[in-house]
Amino acid sequence: MRTNLSSKIKLDSIPKRYYAPDDEIEAAALTREEKIDTRIYETVAEGSEGIAQHLINAMKRAEAKKGKFVLGIGAGGSTAPVYSALIDLYKAGKVSFKNTVVYNLTEFYNEGSTDGPSTMASLRETFLDHVDVPAENIHSFNVALDRTKVAEGCREYEMQIENEGGLDLALPQVGSHGAVGFNEPGASISSICRLVLLTAEQRQSVASSYKVDTPPTTALTMGMNTILKAKRIITMAWGENRAEVVAQAVEGPMTPNVPASLLQSHPHTTLVLDVTAAENLTRISHPWMVTNCEWNDKLIRRAIVWLCQQTGKPILKLTNQDYSDHGLGELLTIYGSGYNVNIKVFNELQHTITGWPGGKPNADDTYRPERANPYPKRVIVFSPHPDDDVISMGGTFKRLVDQGHDVHVAYETSGNIAVGDEDMMRYIMLNDYIAPIFGFDNDNFKQKSKEINEFVANKQPGDMDSADIRTIKTMIRQAEARTACKWMGVKPENVHFLRLPFYETGAIKKGDLTEKDIAIVRDLILSVKPHQIFVAGDLADPHGTHRVCTDAVLAVIDEFKDEDWMQDCRVWMYRGAWAEWEIDHIEMAVPISPEELRFKRNSILKHQSQMENAPFLGDDDRLFWQRAEERNRATAKLYESLGLASYEAMEAFVQYHPIRD
Repeated sequence: MRTNLSSKIKLDSIPKRYYAPDDEIEAAALTREEKIDTRIYETVAEGSEGIAQHLINAMKRAEAKKGKFVLGIGAGGSTAPVYSALIDLYKAGKVSFKNTVVYNLTEFYNEGSTDGPSTMASLRETFLDHVDVPAENIHSFNVALDRTKVAEGCREYEMQIENEGGLDLALPQVGSHGAVGFNEPGASISSICRLVLLTAEQRQSVASSYKVDTPPTTALTMGMNTILKAKRIITMAWGENRAEVVAQAVEGPMTPNVPASLLQSHPHTTLVLDVTAAENLTRISHPWMVTNCEWNDKLIRRAIVWLCQQTGKPILKLTNQDYSDHGLGELLTIYGSGYNVNIKVFNELQHTITGWPGGKPNADDTYRPERANPYPKRVIVFSPHPDDDVISMGGTFKRLVDQGHDVHVAYETSGNIAVGDEDMMRYIMLNDYIAPIFGFDNDNFKQKSKEINEFVANKQPGDMDSADIRTIKTMIRQAEARTACKWMGVKPENVHFLRLPFYETGAIKKGDLTEKDIAIVRDLILSVKPHQIFVAGDLADPHGTHRVCTDAVLAVIDEFKDEDWMQDCRVWMYRGAWAEWEIDHIEMAVPISPEELRFKRNSILKHQSQMENAPFLGDDDRLFWQRAEERNRATAKLYESLGLASYEAMEAFVQYHPIRD
């Protein structure tokens, strides 16, 4: 059973020479927009092994010169596979750390208490306890200090490092928004070891990574100046979540708003990426600007869309001169003229547009994204939370129902943690008022109501809800989802609440995906044997639930991919709440009229508990209906700017093909 298939989704087939050039001359051309030495690997494992080898080489040089190696290490999630690679080398007898001196880059601070999550504990668990670094050579911040003495303790930590002759190598990761250590956007290039406040987003991440219900609010970190004093810096970033900030750090200006960009000032910094984290770099995303291209349909589409944006022209008005002036002369040679390319790309984009997302019956489907038959189709829309269906594909959902398909919707998690106490108490107060009227104000009801009121009144930040409160919050989400489905016209028996066990911890931290979760998804898919499945493809959601839910569905698809009924099933990935598909990847675009967009908005608004009080809006302060509308309008506007039909809005989809390796 493969439970990590979402990590294997590749929308592009990137020629290896773009990220692993054959010689220095080609490398110089490909990387001319890059201001940090950047190494790109096919996979995280290969990148981690590359970092491990770089580190060992630096260690040998330092030991030969002065008999020791001073290493600053971070405990971020991206460093874990690097430590795993180093441990493997140590166990194979290829390296020893007996002359290594370790300094921790960051540590959580709990008001002088040593309780709570610890980066040093994580470093010991993932690395230090498995190699031969002498205990006396391991150093970290003094978290037992009173707050009034923290600044002095930080100065002493700086002096310790300086007395060692400085760091020979620093090994941080590139965090969200370009953070380095706990140096968040705004951190000065001259900053030193200090106490910092953790953002709400950081605290959510800490709660998830360290499996704690009440994450700390402050931490200690080496400053940018401290890190930049290291003789060598190797940093890393993995996955599409980091692609945008990596491009800013590597190709953008140096700015405290992207702390990782400050690494440009260091002459011996290397940034190691996997291909997905590098996808926004020029050599990967716009290779025609730096080299001769290996053209395919998607790259040509991307290039022409880019050319339209550069010139301000629609596709069919692009000229040969436009191609030549913007480095796309290769396409003129291949296709004979810009007009031939224009027609090709225009038709490809035109064929992605359909008002029949389930296929149009009795129609020629040669150039349609969905097949005409069978009709009607059995459809399952998988929704990680009880509102992702309408947020991400509400217009398409409505079309599928109205066009006669047998549409099922499967809400994979209860979403109860996202219901605020204020929203829940509205229902409790309502029941308190109507209980005497309808005659259910018995002793049991009164006792439950009293317990809930007292619990909420005494609840402290980070406290886990009681089982009764989680049940009520689950019922609220389910009632809202049922209301939205009724508004959509979905048959009540086609609404499924799966409540996958991995989510039901009652806390921000979630469990791991297990066979129990997959069995629930399997049972539903086997009972329906759908012709279409819609799954969440926006794997950059800030709390990871979408990815786990999608992995559960993909695991079942993988299990049955050779069955006849599954081979007749198309799987479409949607995005919406957190991102949108790039136009070169879009394979189905469903237009939404002004009336349909209002209908979609109203379906989202049925989820009242997720409006202004929803606790997990991420770093985008727009409400979910606002995000959805603006993204859908932006997609339609892009199609219009390219010279295609003008619509109010569009929802976009990419087809998932089962992985065969």
